[in-house]
Amino acid sequence: MPARILVAYATRKGSTAEIAQAIGKELQSAGHSVDVAEMKMVTSLEGYDAIVIGAPFYMGKIIDVKKFVSQHQEKLTTLPIAAFTVGVAPAADNPKMVEDSMKALHTSLDPLQPVASTMFGGKLDPDKLSFIQRKMIDIMKVPKGDFRDWDAISEWTRDVAGKLGV
Repeated sequence: MPARILVAYATRKGSTAEIAQAIGKELQSAGHSVDVAEMKMVTSLEGYDAIVIGAPFYMGKIIDVKKFVSQHQEKLTTLPIAAFTVGVAPAADNPKMVEDSMKALHTSLDPLQPVASTMFGGKLDPDKLSFIQRKMIDIMKVPKGDFRDWDAISEWTRDVAGKLGV
């Protein structure tokens, strides 16, 4: 029997939403019933067999996950979950940045223990940023561009489906 899976995500500029949609499509291709929804729109987790949570690592923080976990903690502790974060750290060739991002992801999920977690390269489009944000990324020498690896996202999703037990 196919599982019913929720892919709940947070996004600022749309990159994480597009990755969440790709994960949802991959899970659907595997025969599961999948809903993809922005975290702040999710009111109940009833009826789901597993949850995938995704959010960007933005300005040193994972956005919205802690609030989502707090709101749904009772149900989340009874379900298998997987989690991903999105950012430019993988493109920066700085393992410490990826490590910090993953640590922030796990801290935001606490007390949940995901069956799998990862960080995907994201997309940083300077045209979508404010003047101040553009200046900050220039000063910090943050890589700009689309660093999403769709094959890696598909591969992780196929692996996660088995780890979720669905």
